[in-house]
Amino acid sequence: MKIVIDKQSGFCFGVVRAIEMAENIVNNNEELYCLGEIVHNNEEVERLQNDGMKTIESTDIENIKNKSVLIRAHGEPPETYETLQKNNNTIHDATCPVVLKLQQRVKKGFQEMEKLGGQVIIFGKKGHAEVNGLVGQTKGKATVIESVEDIDEIDFSKPTRLFAQTTKSIEEFKRLVKQIDELTKEKQGEKQDYKAFDTICRQVANRKPQLIEFSKQHDVIIFVSGKKSSNGQYLYNVCKETNPKTFFISSEKEIDFNWFDNNTNSIGICGATSTPMWLMEKVAKHIDKDF
Repeated sequence: MKIVIDKQSGFCFGVVRAIEMAENIVNNNEELYCLGEIVHNNEEVERLQNDGMKTIESTDIENIKNKSVLIRAHGEPPETYETLQKNNNTIHDATCPVVLKLQQRVKKGFQEMEKLGGQVIIFGKKGHAEVNGLVGQTKGKATVIESVEDIDEIDFSKPTRLFAQTTKSIEEFKRLVKQIDELTKEKQGEKQDYKAFDTICRQVANRKPQLIEFSKQHDVIIFVSGKKSSNGQYLYNVCKETNPKTFFISSEKEIDFNWFDNNTNSIGICGATSTPMWLMEKVAKHIDKDF
């Protein structure tokens, strides 16, 4: 029996950068507070907490003073920085460069729409940390829509700028762009003022076709991810649609050996952009040891 780990799975660049920044700080024996879970993976969060990093929530920042605080890869709205600075904290900003560039584009789009009486639309998950940071660039005025079904929340008579959360589906985004375009033309005519910006991270988006091929190559797929990871749920479904014998786990303790039988010759292990490689390796060793 063969066990193969997908070498393309695991942390994206932004998460690697944030974790390396956190490790460098705690390795110098500095007290570090991370605003929100550094990554949506309990195993990795626990590892860093054992090294000395503390996780806090946005509701805690008013009481955090004279500390070192890490902004994770998802980014934060401007008011977070203002509060942390007011309380004399040292800010270690690990916002992913892709997300930071998107924040700047959203802010510029909002300033343009303010002058024209228009609107900024963000295609993303409501309440997601990255989306909260993007909405913060618009003074909280952006409209967040999660799917094509939500487009009734848009005023198609107004000038519009559409942006996407970096981890959203390209296919869904394209459908949304087309729908808004058609409805805006109905309201504004051919001189419509509507621009859509594809701001989806290709490092994340390109994992879909790669995982489809990986899932075809193995009898059973073990998908490793934190349950809170939006990217994890999305990529798990990609694998499941390709290979029905795909199983979601968050740690090796959740493996059910009944998933494997005499016809299982190859097991593929893969994960989300928030899944550490060391965890996938741990899962592989567990299967190899007990199979």
